[in-house]
Amino acid sequence: MTIHSEHPFADPEGARDPARRLRGRIDGAVALLTAGPTDAPAGLTVSSLMVAHGAPAHLLALVDPDSDLAGALAAGRRGVVQLLSWEHRDLADAFAGVAPAPGGVFRLGSWTQTPWGPLLDGVSAWAGFSVEDTREVGWSQLVDGVLDEIHLGEPGEPLVHRRGRYVRPSRPS
Repeated sequence: MTIHSEHPFADPEGARDPARRLRGRIDGAVALLTAGPTDAPAGLTVSSLMVAHGAPAHLLALVDPDSDLAGALAAGRRGVVQLLSWEHRDLADAFAGVAPAPGGVFRLGSWTQTPWGPLLDGVSAWAGFSVEDTREVGWSQLVDGVLDEIHLGEPGEPLVHRRGRYVRPSRPS
């Protein structure tokens, strides 16, 4: 067995996409976007998102255009954005399609159906949004949603993604 200091399937240093490398250096809180009814839910972990303050405030998220979520969030539909905590990293991997989910990803947690879609029980912050527009941006689909309702609880330890890995934020001493 060989132990690699880097990912064994990564492109060689000189062949790596500089834009992707820049994006990888921007820490991102990992969110789970979900949509759909109880009998046909869709979801995807996303770290490329932002909230645009305004009246109304907007959620802007980049999703994989080939994902089930992209179809579920077509213009005029609704969705849920929920911020994941460190404890949710296995669930995040399953929704990203990089870890197994026997029986489906929605069997990995406890869920409550909201008017916007499935909500993972126990998250510290979530919002329901209505999709105003979707369009292709680069190799992603930009979802522009109006934030309809926001719920903020006590923040836990956030799940943060940086350079292809989850990292624990530094804790104050």
